[in-house]
Amino acid sequence: MAFKESDVLKALSTVDDPDLKKDLVTLNMIKDIEIFSDTVKFTVVLTTPACPLKELIKNNCIDAIHKHLDKSLSVEIHMTSNVTTTRNDGPILPGVKNIIAISSGKGGVGKSTVTANLAVALKNKGAKVGIIDADIYGPSIPTMFNCEGEQPEVKQVNGKNLIVPLEQYGIKLISIGFLAPADNAVVWRGPMASSALRQFIADTEWGELDYLLIDLPPGTSDIHLTLVQTVPVTGAVVVTTPQKVALADARKGLAMFKQPQINVPVLGIIENMAYFTPAELPDNKYYIFGQDGGLNLAEKHNVPLLGQIPLVQSIRESGDSGLPVVMKDDATAESFNQLAEAMARQVAIRNANMEKTKKVEMNA
Repeated sequence: MAFKESDVLKALSTVDDPDLKKDLVTLNMIKDIEIFSDTVKFTVVLTTPACPLKELIKNNCIDAIHKHLDKSLSVEIHMTSNVTTTRNDGPILPGVKNIIAISSGKGGVGKSTVTANLAVALKNKGAKVGIIDADIYGPSIPTMFNCEGEQPEVKQVNGKNLIVPLEQYGIKLISIGFLAPADNAVVWRGPMASSALRQFIADTEWGELDYLLIDLPPGTSDIHLTLVQTVPVTGAVVVTTPQKVALADARKGLAMFKQPQINVPVLGIIENMAYFTPAELPDNKYYIFGQDGGLNLAEKHNVPLLGQIPLVQSIRESGDSGLPVVMKDDATAESFNQLAEAMARQVAIRNANMEKTKKVEMNA
């Protein structure tokens, strides 16, 4: 029996993207259909290379072809991705598809550790990723990526000096830690710190990125306002521990992003140090800082819980040695891989269903 391309599209129009709640044909995710006597070939373009539902979508496509066309057909599917964006090519960060603010209410909850491992996990799944270490007063990214003491180059482009980010483990990086000696205290007033962040955003050659992660200082400060006033932020992630005092501060961070004049979508909560698991007892969980605090916070504020990261010695050791733990092949690495998939999924859902984030216009 001979089939046409329209027959294949009709069959695949019965397959929905489980997150976006529309069929793959309507979403324009089916490309390059080829039909042979006993084989159908086509490409499925996912919304992120970190899609956790890749195999489900692939199997549903095969089932649809067999059900609606011919169960004896061989089905060959090439799975690729094109990360979605709501950003227009403007003068600032024109090649960056999604800007993600990584925040925490208080210090010491592992925000930079989460940022580093999240970036590497996304890159390992095929995404182009960069990090701005905007924690001006306590930059950790140089240590986490084993590039302390290095300095970025400066190049001239069309008569303008641009900073060239360092690149480590495939991640583009910029941090005040690259520009100030490690032993010197950075004593800056708020406007100076804000000026540094604007330079990291507007005067740095980022090129094309799927995700630019902004590692923000703890709390709510000038830096946060500078970020949302300089560029439209795709979404924010709030990192907390299950501890009551951390949750109280995390609520303030959530409230800041949800303020009407800021209105940055909250992609979800990450509960770090959710439980302690000793290396010699990998199946045991000890809830040192309390249990499910991040989960309860997410449910109360109707935002997703993106992941619960254990308190494991190897995470701390890896951060100190400058080799993010997600680069190792163990259960801890898997928790960060799942976190990356969950965040990428929420970005895709946000881009499909919500309006573009606008730059914040606020009077001093």
